Amino acid sequence: MIRKSAPKVSSVKTVKSEGVQHITLYPGDYHVSKQNVIVSTLLGSCVSACLYDPVTRIIGMNHFLLSSKRYAKDMPVHLTEAGRYGVHAMELVINDMLKLGAKRHNLKAKAFGGGAVLETAPGFDNFLCVGEVNCRFIMEFLKNDGIPLVSYDLGGQTGRVIRFSSHDFSVLVRKIKVTTTSKLVQKERQYWKKTMERKEPKTLEPELWG
Repeated sequence: MIRKSAPKVSSVKTVKSEGVQHITLYPGDYHVSKQNVIVSTLLGSCVSACLYDPVTRIIGMNHFLLSSKRYAKDMPVHLTEAGRYGVHAMELVINDMLKLGAKRHNLKAKAFGGGAVLETAPGFDNFLCVGEVNCRFIMEFLKNDGIPLVSYDLGGQTGRVIRFSSHDFSVLVRKIKVTTTSKLVQKERQYWKKTMERKEPKTLEPELWG
């Protein structure tokens, strides 16, 4: 089992119940395992990719969000500066899955999140389109990387709680109305602002937030 978190973000929470390990991901986290686990997270504008190799039964999941104010509509998101953050989040999971024994040609994916949560928050400009851009990114990345997207639930006006099971690779999705996700909106807004206020022009280390 590999459990990691990107720099400067919260730690993964682990609980064991009835022989099954329950993992909770926070913004910027990811988890990779070959054990019997259930990985959960709460998503607003953020996106989670649930990856699995059905042959070796190795799974991986992340929780991330692209951080930028403006996005070029005429350019694929994964090729933009903001897209590099998402590529980093995806490669962390994929590379660690391969280290555990997964095969890249076996990988399949399910994707969730990207709700218009931040866009509806007071004081946020509509041009941000954070959820929309995250949805575009994950679809583009998987297509360009040749990883089949088996199922997805992206976009919309709601937040989501998802639970990814290694037992049968199923993902349970529970929708949450925006009106009941004030804490989620506040947290995502704080992460967005914190990320955008950082000035590190000389570093190539991506920053992840979700």
